[in-house]
Amino acid sequence: MNTEPDGKSLDIKAAKLEQLKTLFPELFSEGKIDFARITQLLGDERIAGQDHYELSWAGKAASRREIQRQTAATLMPDRERSVNFDTSENIFIEGENLEVLRTLQKSYFGAVKMIYIDPPYNTGSDRFIYPDDYGERLKEYEKRIGRKNSEGYLNKLDLFKRNSKENGQYHSVWLSMMYPRLYLARNLLREDGVIFVSIDDNEVHNLRHLMSEIFGEENFRNSFTVRRYDKNLNRQFIEGGLKSFNVGFEYILCYSKSDSFSFNPIYRASSDDRQNFGYWKGFWNDADRPTMRYDISGYTPDAGQWKWSKEKALEAIKNYKTYLSKHKTKTLEQYWLETDKKLNFIKRNPNGQGKNRGVENWIPPSDGTLRNTNWTDLFASRDEKEFSGFFDFAKNVEVIKNLIIGSNAGTGDIILDFFAGSGTTAQAVMELNKEDGEDRTFICVQMPEECEAESEAYKSGYQTIADVCSNRLRKVIKKISDGKKGKKEFPQSKQNLGFRYYKLAHSNFKKWNSEIRSKKELLKQLEVFKEPLANRPADSFDLLTELLLKSGFELTAKVERRKTAGNVPFYVVKDRQVIYALDIISDGLLKDVEAAKPKAFVTLGNLFTGEKADEQMMNWKLRLRESDIEFKII
Repeated sequence: MNTEPDGKSLDIKAAKLEQLKTLFPELFSEGKIDFARITQLLGDERIAGQDHYELSWAGKAASRREIQRQTAATLMPDRERSVNFDTSENIFIEGENLEVLRTLQKSYFGAVKMIYIDPPYNTGSDRFIYPDDYGERLKEYEKRIGRKNSEGYLNKLDLFKRNSKENGQYHSVWLSMMYPRLYLARNLLREDGVIFVSIDDNEVHNLRHLMSEIFGEENFRNSFTVRRYDKNLNRQFIEGGLKSFNVGFEYILCYSKSDSFSFNPIYRASSDDRQNFGYWKGFWNDADRPTMRYDISGYTPDAGQWKWSKEKALEAIKNYKTYLSKHKTKTLEQYWLETDKKLNFIKRNPNGQGKNRGVENWIPPSDGTLRNTNWTDLFASRDEKEFSGFFDFAKNVEVIKNLIIGSNAGTGDIILDFFAGSGTTAQAVMELNKEDGEDRTFICVQMPEECEAESEAYKSGYQTIADVCSNRLRKVIKKISDGKKGKKEFPQSKQNLGFRYYKLAHSNFKKWNSEIRSKKELLKQLEVFKEPLANRPADSFDLLTELLLKSGFELTAKVERRKTAGNVPFYVVKDRQVIYALDIISDGLLKDVEAAKPKAFVTLGNLFTGEKADEQMMNWKLRLRESDIEFKII
């Protein structure tokens, strides 16, 4: 872990060169790649010539350069908008997703198990970020149209542009928007990680080519087909008759990071009259149908309903008793008592083998069918106004649950969605955790796109889509929490409900101008940098967050706030791996650091003040060195 950040996000080019050097050190001469040696090593037949197969579009070179760009931006914690900030490991980030992906590169490189995204489909009315002219350099373009303000940051009002079909580079703009995001997303995946991308007919062919280039054609796994709701579509009648049929389906493309990934089996009910979304559903349903309330094992509910007919329910119990007798586990009656008189069972694969996820919802082993890529029993979207609020066609929670199960994501695994929309992925993670007792975490990123003035969301007081999304997460958390009150759970869920809210923000530190050459200007800049902070936040934890991110620590790294006997605050990170002092320093603090024996101590240079500041700094350095503690100054 690098405890001395350089103030920028990961240098992708340098990281790739290091990887290449590790694999093929013989290709490098004096630190540079010798292309002649590549030909010698691999042979002419493995080197692509000028004429070779690839997806090309106007602006591809510029979008590749966009990948290499580093950022000095940071993420600012917002405790007031969070839920259980100190205990939850779920993360919600408000910010432009390409810039956010850059800020996450150091901390989450190779850490994410599963990515699901539902990007703009490029229908002609989508709004997304990216310049629409790649005939000139990006900086020149931004300067010419006033895209950047006086501080060099993108003007917020110009972030969201519609990509009209009248645009001559309609497909190119969309591809240039997707390319760097998918590339940076791949960096975040673990070697056994997987990405799922929802798409429709407008760009599915281009997306397949694009993902094959980024992830490797050999890592294409499947294309799943899901149904659209009819009301989501319009028949295209014009004078002279019907020119096209309703589009009945959407697609989910699946690519793995490498051959290390393997699917967990996903099952569906084999009976046509039973709606099952790939994980076994329980007996209970909160709907209120008196005709579906009957006696099972001496218990008749006085509210709600059983999900099945009595005949099927009794058949399930019979099958389950057979299962229990074979596996010599608890009796049905024991489970009955432990789960507040509800039929909650252990989920297993239909043959009774495989990973036991301890889910409380169970259908008899004889009734499961292994899914294939035809998911047309599932709808791409569902009208879930209870949670999605003002999104008429938010993504289907059950579809994403299926993908999570299929991805083999379990306790401790991270699921990322950087086109979070209304927050369906986060809801799927939290609900599935409740159902199977696992403790997966999510990172969701949503741009602060302004709600349309005529929209119901705006009329209800929501300024941005990020507001709508975070509000949905709070509703889901409340419902799950309320459902737990006064009830025994089997198994006991390990998840801590909540999320940490962060906003993409400018760096708290001044940015060094490396283009200055004259001695006079350099001396002037050095004088300015005696105070390294461009902005000192009210809470030094905000500053710590930036330092941790740029040092490669996760946002959820364990941090303890402590104080010396003299009331001097400091932070202990990851069980004394690093100690940070960002407010003041004192002799008492030095003694506490020596006693704690961290691997490193990090502080701000301007905290050493007075005529003997240099002497004091040297004293700290020598004493910490004697204790084998690395001393870092920012």
